[in-house]
Amino acid sequence: MSEVKLHRYFDDWMNLYKKDAVREVTYRKYEMTYRQIILLAPELRMCDLSRLTYQKLLNDYAETHERQTVMDFHRHIKSSLIDALEEGIIERDPTRKAIIKGKKSGKHKTKFLNQHEVQLLLDHLSLDEGVNWDYFILLITKTGLRFSEALALTPTDFDFARQTLNINKTWDYKSQEAGFAPTKNLSSMRKIQLDWQTVIQFSQLTKGLADDKPIFIRSKIYNDTVNHYLERLCKRADIPVISVHGLRHTHASLLLYAGVSIASVARRLGHSNMNTTQQTYLHIIQELENQDNDKVMKHLASLI
Repeated sequence: MSEVKLHRYFDDWMNLYKKDAVREVTYRKYEMTYRQIILLAPELRMCDLSRLTYQKLLNDYAETHERQTVMDFHRHIKSSLIDALEEGIIERDPTRKAIIKGKKSGKHKTKFLNQHEVQLLLDHLSLDEGVNWDYFILLITKTGLRFSEALALTPTDFDFARQTLNINKTWDYKSQEAGFAPTKNLSSMRKIQLDWQTVIQFSQLTKGLADDKPIFIRSKIYNDTVNHYLERLCKRADIPVISVHGLRHTHASLLLYAGVSIASVARRLGHSNMNTTQQTYLHIIQELENQDNDKVMKHLASLI
């Protein structure tokens, strides 16, 4: 087997298979995995890889990271080692039956708001001052768009006659030279139905704006800037503080509670498959299933 060190193989692998094949933000995550391998196992060679040495690497990483982060770390390395196995660089898959651990999750922000809290938030928006972050927050709440998708919107993306919004690009706000970028995946390219109030509001808002220019971009944008603004709005409305991404979760949860199918919610969010939707909103789905079971039992009990 190869005497090459694991971090060296992983570096070569990600440059060969991932560079320019995945989005820049995704590639940076592979680079983070590479740096962590150097930090935790600088001398670990491919020929020394076994289930024991690999599990130790995962356990060392898990001491300072939460379980989901450890899972991502594991997936990156596993992908490279599967290729190494196929190429004959290693003889066995050391990642087989790996146990994913992680430190206890810290206190997280509220993931989504209930309908009453959403209404309180919307009541505190200022929607009579032209383009502002209040309109941005309103739109994500009503559509469930990703942050980068909402930033990329131009007036031509709105079809007011058909009451739809066309999602076909994102705004690469994380790079130095920010600009339009592809969507996260093919499923993210979609048309979203809009309610009539949103149609009226944005048909007025976009009048006179350049058709091919982002509506909300005026200068360099940072996710934290909008999150801090939303935090102030939440405090003013006396509701739990939520992030912009939390508004996307809020949109999905309200639809699920309203009885919208998982398949429809998945398409609206631009998920590549329903499994993602089911995993993300498992607690809500289980709650709704319990309510359905109660309805089923009451119905069956009424049959005499």
